[in-house]
Amino acid sequence: MKWFLGTAVLVSFLLGTPQVGCSEDELLIFAVVSEVPKDKSRVAVKASVNDVATDTKLLASETILNNLIWKKLEICHAMRVEGTKAADGYRVVTVRIIDASMLPMSLQSFAGDCLIKKAIEVAPLVD
Repeated sequence: MKWFLGTAVLVSFLLGTPQVGCSEDELLIFAVVSEVPKDKSRVAVKASVNDVATDTKLLASETILNNLIWKKLEICHAMRVEGTKAADGYRVVTVRIIDASMLPMSLQSFAGDCLIKKAIEVAPLVD
């Protein structure tokens, strides 16, 4: 009986049993909106996680969709997001709009190019 319990404990330790109530690790994500958001529940962004920039989507829950910041999202907005990895992007837990100068270096050139492109496209329409 002792042998069986010892073996069971060893096997469960080696396989890594999932702990109940343990949530996924939240990630710190810096992002710049890369396309005009048509569907606010799935926003296309250039995101940086651990200083690696990729094109991905931010997936908003119902509480985030009701957030005033999220309702006013536009192309080129820079964000600091806490979220979890999902199959097709990142699930947003919290969001803050930040100045583009606060972005990691991996996103600053993209944000600058985005703002210049936006200014060139929008400025002629002001006259």
